[in-house]
Amino acid sequence: VQLQAFGGGLVQAGGSLRLSCTASGRAFSSYTMGWFRQAPGKEREFVAGIGRNGVSTTYADSVKGRFTISRDNTQNAVYLQMNSLKPEDTAVYYCAAAPGALRIAGTSYDYWGQGTQVTVSS
Repeated sequence: VQLQAFGGGLVQAGGSLRLSCTASGRAFSSYTMGWFRQAPGKEREFVAGIGRNGVSTTYADSVKGRFTISRDNTQNAVYLQMNSLKPEDTAVYYCAAAPGALRIAGTSYDYWGQGTQVTVSS
């Protein structure tokens, strides 16, 4: 599975962005999909995950109520709608794929996209 993330950019605090990630390869619907982020000088952290059928989702506490993950298995795509953005959301955002059930540990994701920069100004 090859992943490509896009949609990042510069936005003011309180604004919104929608990240997209497209996948090539077969059996996209057999993969749990996740979004992670890494800020300068910090470790990569889990942001949101969505199960194979798009029903089950899970979020980091820091983004609950502000971010929404979704997927379209007919388009081999996963999305992250980010609202009420804060300067602390500034990071490179990565999408990732893991075979099987929903999980949050980055080490359990096998495939990673190249990352897209999100910068939130105060």
